[in-house]
Amino acid sequence: MAVLCCATSAYPTHTLRVTSSKVSVCSSSRVSVPQLHHSDSPFVPEVNKAVDSLSKEFREVGNLVARNTARVLRAFQRVKVGSHHFGGSTGYGHEEAGGREALDQAFAEIVGAESAIVRSQFFSGTHAITCALFAFLRPGDELLAIAGAPYDTLEEVIGKRDSGGLGSLKDFGVEYREVPLAEDGGLDWDALKTSIRPHTKCALIQRSCGYSWRRSLSVTEIGRAINIIKTQNPGCMVMVDNCYGEFVDDIEPPMVGADLIAGSLIKNPGGTIAPCGGYVAGRKRWVEAAASRLSAPGLGVDCGSTPGDIMRTLFQGLFLSPQMVGEAIKGSFLIAEVMAAKGYKVQPLCRIKRHDTVQAVQLGNRERLLSFCEAVQRSSPVSSFIRPVAGATAGYASEVIFADGTFIDGSTSELSCDGPLREPFSVFCQGGTHWTQWGLVLGEVLKSL
Repeated sequence: MAVLCCATSAYPTHTLRVTSSKVSVCSSSRVSVPQLHHSDSPFVPEVNKAVDSLSKEFREVGNLVARNTARVLRAFQRVKVGSHHFGGSTGYGHEEAGGREALDQAFAEIVGAESAIVRSQFFSGTHAITCALFAFLRPGDELLAIAGAPYDTLEEVIGKRDSGGLGSLKDFGVEYREVPLAEDGGLDWDALKTSIRPHTKCALIQRSCGYSWRRSLSVTEIGRAINIIKTQNPGCMVMVDNCYGEFVDDIEPPMVGADLIAGSLIKNPGGTIAPCGGYVAGRKRWVEAAASRLSAPGLGVDCGSTPGDIMRTLFQGLFLSPQMVGEAIKGSFLIAEVMAAKGYKVQPLCRIKRHDTVQAVQLGNRERLLSFCEAVQRSSPVSSFIRPVAGATAGYASEVIFADGTFIDGSTSELSCDGPLREPFSVFCQGGTHWTQWGLVLGEVLKSL
């Protein structure tokens, strides 16, 4: 395999002004600072070399984390988040102490939306996205996916794959089309300019790559696509599957015109500690419609209990999210650098700006995919003694293998990887509470391949 060249520059440089002052040290001897040599490193040589080359990218990610943390902090302060918001509730949740409302308001401000519903009752990103789609679409409407095929778990929701009459959009008379991706793996801008029809009620944009070998979309690209869509049909609503994209940039899709976004709290915005949940955010009317799909018409957002200390973890996880996402981005840079140096195709390429927290590596055959995932599982803090086995999983068309020795079941904000057992046998890596965990895991991976 040929070694891939790595691009330069990832994030825009932000200049910091530093003032220095003289410091007197009362000592007759020199102060020596111990230097860390590679002989002291817990990493294999390939990882050490990659780390040495990524100092600029890591520093720029640190600046991104600081900017996003400031945005979250401002929202928490404006909403006046207090410890009384962390209490649990039971039954209908009518005696809840204001935590639901405060969390919704803070989340909406953070992502630039009019409104948001953040609830533990969403049990996956697919569930939240489904509620958002059903908020928009009615019999006779058309759903248009503009970034190629959607993620596998949405196929039965849409009716692209038979749901057995269980209530897909197709079962309710909603039509569906796709705009294939361009040859470079990005949006087909020329095709998009003529793709919206009078009865196209909703355009679905998947921000992350999913299980496709393609570039993830930047918020700037999403904004450009929204302008093209609205020019053709101002009544066409835009729904963005925001999974894996939160806090990877300074801005979020509602800030560039998305009508709704949806995602999971056991991905980026849960900060690795939210035990469950998801969100829908965007224009108030449509958030309320999505909430009615989660609950029932007439109940909306003002009901639902959150037992125990779950509410505290949702607030705290959201506050930690920029930092955790930053670590995941650093991990993705490291994976790409190490695996590309070994001759594997990687997506995204080395050292280019990230638009989600997913790093894909094309392994070429079933055995390497299984070996990679087994190595990740062996290196995990939970269930390291278990050997992952590929198999059928609800919502997926192909056999899939998952390596997720995580504290929260299925959490992909913690370090994990997975992949469908089909050509080109790519593994999709995500998460990590600190980039050094991926540094250690990669040593095990290299031994296994």
